[in-house]
Amino acid sequence: MRILFLNPIANPGGGQDVGYDVAKIEKQLNALATPGTKVEIGFPDDYPGSKICDKIGKQNNMNGLQHLIQAPALVQKIVWAAENGYDAVVQSNTFDPGVEGGRMAVKIPVVGLLKTSLHTATMLADRIGVVVPLESHVAYTGRLIRAYGMENFVAGVRPIGVYGSNLEARKAEIMEITVDLIKGLIRDGAQIILPLGGLLIPYVVDPKELERRTGAPVLNTKAIGINFAEACVRMGMRQSPLAYTPADVTHADFLESAFAV
Repeated sequence: MRILFLNPIANPGGGQDVGYDVAKIEKQLNALATPGTKVEIGFPDDYPGSKICDKIGKQNNMNGLQHLIQAPALVQKIVWAAENGYDAVVQSNTFDPGVEGGRMAVKIPVVGLLKTSLHTATMLADRIGVVVPLESHVAYTGRLIRAYGMENFVAGVRPIGVYGSNLEARKAEIMEITVDLIKGLIRDGAQIILPLGGLLIPYVVDPKELERRTGAPVLNTKAIGINFAEACVRMGMRQSPLAYTPADVTHADFLESAFAV
């Protein structure tokens, strides 16, 4: 089984300049999969506006604008994956950019980590505490949760306040801040923790260590996404064609313009 783990950052050459070590993370992701599954990190081709992500990231204002701009390129890459032998696509970003559109374009499972993890959490607890990287993620996360109809399950959304480069060097700081946030969410009624922003958790801070320090279950969104995608493939499941009637489009269609001479 082949799963494309789709990073939303434009990286046409597939190089390392995406904020983390691609080979290292790919190894970590494959350790979460079952034997016989190969998880491969992929990137969309470059697109107009791809610099926006870097620009608002340096402003610590990741308000969701970047994901709206990324969506067409991500859908295009999902179609490419379906044409190139992948059995499923998992969107690596925990805010599900491009997932809804991708489901309308292909007949293989397209998995979003936020929606999948929210539903997983409700099967294990009644109230969810959500941890996000930045203050600007809070309102954006709230809108996504409401769009999924899951707001009644969420006890609160709290920001860590740390993001960007050199995260590994700030591991101890991120750990202590997150432990305090989780303890606060528990006081507010949370019974399970959903951490968003995979560059922080689980790539830098281990959810199991947070669980040990706080007593609350802390979900590994990457593991949930990969294992749910595997389950879909093994059981022959995908997004319902009644909900997401797939368009008959090809990757080449995305490269054409209606106004081309």
